[in-house]
Amino acid sequence: MDKKSFLKAGHTPTLLAAFLYFDLAFMVWVLLGPLGVQIASDLGLTHAQKGLMVATPVLAGALLRMVMGMLVDHLKPKMAGAIGQVIVIAALAVAWKFGIHSYEQVLILGLFLGVAGASFAVALPLASRWYPPEHQGTALGIAGAGNSGTALAALFGPGLAAAFGWVNVFGLALIPLSIVFVVYLVLAKDAPECPPAKSFAEYLKVLQDKDSWWFMFFYSVTFGGFVGLASSLTIYFNTQYGLDPKMAGFFTAACVFAGSLVRPIGGNVADRIGGIKSLTVMYVLAAIFLSIVSFGLPEAWMALAVFVCAMLSLGMGNGAVFQLVPQRFRKEIGVMTGLVGMAGGVGGFYLASSLGYSKQVTGSYQAGFLIFAALAVAALVGLTAVKSRWRTTWGAPHLTSAKI
Repeated sequence: MDKKSFLKAGHTPTLLAAFLYFDLAFMVWVLLGPLGVQIASDLGLTHAQKGLMVATPVLAGALLRMVMGMLVDHLKPKMAGAIGQVIVIAALAVAWKFGIHSYEQVLILGLFLGVAGASFAVALPLASRWYPPEHQGTALGIAGAGNSGTALAALFGPGLAAAFGWVNVFGLALIPLSIVFVVYLVLAKDAPECPPAKSFAEYLKVLQDKDSWWFMFFYSVTFGGFVGLASSLTIYFNTQYGLDPKMAGFFTAACVFAGSLVRPIGGNVADRIGGIKSLTVMYVLAAIFLSIVSFGLPEAWMALAVFVCAMLSLGMGNGAVFQLVPQRFRKEIGVMTGLVGMAGGVGGFYLASSLGYSKQVTGSYQAGFLIFAALAVAALVGLTAVKSRWRTTWGAPHLTSAKI
């Protein structure tokens, strides 16, 4: 990539604002996962309840991404993002002020934290609309690297909960959220190329295109695997290997940092060699590593090494998917980001909840991991089936400067 060309092509302050907004939003989106051990202990939760607790924000975020995608097209990205941040800040303030005293209350908080997960449908169009096709993978990779916020939650959440109590972590989170909100308002700027708002029927129309369903499925595996593991691994390391919450959080943070930091690399690699080729390799690797870890490795450090490799594959895959989406649906990028992001969140909800149910029903996490590995194989088969058509239609060299 020509760095000077990239810097001249877009709007760097907006790209930075999109990254910071995304980063902090993702930090609070998965916050119940790193705090899950302490919350489950205080509220007396079962394995299945723990799985559903950490999966609820993921599902809520998935469904709300469609809503945020519509707001992006009607209000423009900057305003939609500002509204989302205000809702999340208010929900955390209420939880901190009045406390969480039951399983039902923690699920309700999870629903509001889903608004933070929906930030995906704002941050990516906010950045994407500033950049030409040949820089889409890199730009969206940088903005999407905000999913590193999930690592911040795992890194600091359990330790802060041990020191101040898990309810007070919600209040502490308000400090960086408020700072980033102000920075966002100052730096973010809507691109001149903002397509006109669409009717609801037009939103549904994009679903008539079979390519939209393929992208939704592909992302449900890459991002679903990433966020599902990010939400679940603290509880997994605590339950499977007896690590204390703080150490389990450190192990989780290492895995999540790996997956999030390579997302820009995944986008850049896809810009260089093509998203299809990059994504093919990532599905193969993800399926292999998830299968290996399903057998319950004897030592925690062994599981950590395999999870890091799995997250590297999934993170690179996230970048590759979003190198392709703007090439196929540039005019519908707002709604497609919402739809594809929604599918990714649904995949994450499935993985996080199925791990808890697998443990409760069978006494092992193996079934949950193996089924998701099978989904990665299914995605690989699907990608192989459509790649020739994509490369000879919308991805043909005479139609786009980007490599497909």
